[in-house]
Amino acid sequence: MLRYQGMYYERQELLRPQVNLSCSTPGRMWLVGICAFMVILQSAMSDAFYSLLLAAVVLVTALLTEIIALHLKGEKTGSLKDGSVVASALVFTLLLPNRISPLYAVPGIIFAVAVIKHCFGGLGSNWLNPAAGGWLFMRLSWPGAFSRALEGSSLSVLEEGVGAGLSAADGSLVNLINTNSAHFFSNNGFLETSVRPFLNNSVFSFLRIELPSSYLELFSSPHPGIIADRGIIALLIGAIIILAIRASRSWISAVWLGVFIFFTLLAGALPYGAGWWQGDVLFALSTGGTFAAAFLLAADPATGAKSTGSVIISAALGGFLAWLFRFPGGEAYGALISVMVINALLPVIRNIENYCLYEKRAS
Repeated sequence: MLRYQGMYYERQELLRPQVNLSCSTPGRMWLVGICAFMVILQSAMSDAFYSLLLAAVVLVTALLTEIIALHLKGEKTGSLKDGSVVASALVFTLLLPNRISPLYAVPGIIFAVAVIKHCFGGLGSNWLNPAAGGWLFMRLSWPGAFSRALEGSSLSVLEEGVGAGLSAADGSLVNLINTNSAHFFSNNGFLETSVRPFLNNSVFSFLRIELPSSYLELFSSPHPGIIADRGIIALLIGAIIILAIRASRSWISAVWLGVFIFFTLLAGALPYGAGWWQGDVLFALSTGGTFAAAFLLAADPATGAKSTGSVIISAALGGFLAWLFRFPGGEAYGALISVMVINALLPVIRNIENYCLYEKRAS
């Protein structure tokens, strides 16, 4: 009996939300929340602070939903200090179009907190990332509003260009966008005339590569889009901070991005009229919520596998599915969808991990 109980408690170790991380769970949650706020702030600076207003509405709604859920479960509201609801609300905001009405965002975050988080037992017990699940709920419930909020974004213009027959298709998605929407990317802005030549003549010259025309504008775009893409510079800075403090396992993001980049480079240009090994990696990384998926969602220890082998397989499969949905599947936000598919497999993965641990200890 004692032997069985020992095995039971060892198996429960796999259910803990953190494994081999230097940050505590509250520390990681607050850090993710701060980094997400930085991204929202960058986006807000170019849309008359509408992104910030949207974030405020989502955050207040999430906090109220959390308090009500805790009250109904008979739990103390002191658990708000762990920062999980703040992190979920702000990451959820990153996945929204910056022009979406708060009327659609409110039910999305309520679903994320009340259903996905608390109906499955709270922090560490939910199999799906609450922010990703709330985003999917909102997008599937109001697809028309979601699409209208993205009109004029780079991905919507790209979709229109593909529908028009891939005029001037050469694998360069920026060229395809410019062909189908004149003046979308400016060739006379400060980034293009000063920053790009400086980078090409200094940093990139050592690597013997050249940053193509207009690509810097993807990192500071005034056009509509999901907030994670509009604040991508802040997102990269935040990701570096998270990885440097070891708040996440950095190699998860590295494996995920490595697989995604490989397949994008290999066959990402085929749907756009070019050949093998001509994929537009820069565009793929800087649009569609790719970095948010890799650094914030895929690397979330609470909704991921625990054993090293399972984590590697999950990360590699996630990167492959992101490419599959994004390019052959034509889903602009394939990176976000791929994270949720991997999350959906989580119960099976953890059952396998528990079984393997049980068999190992029993032998």
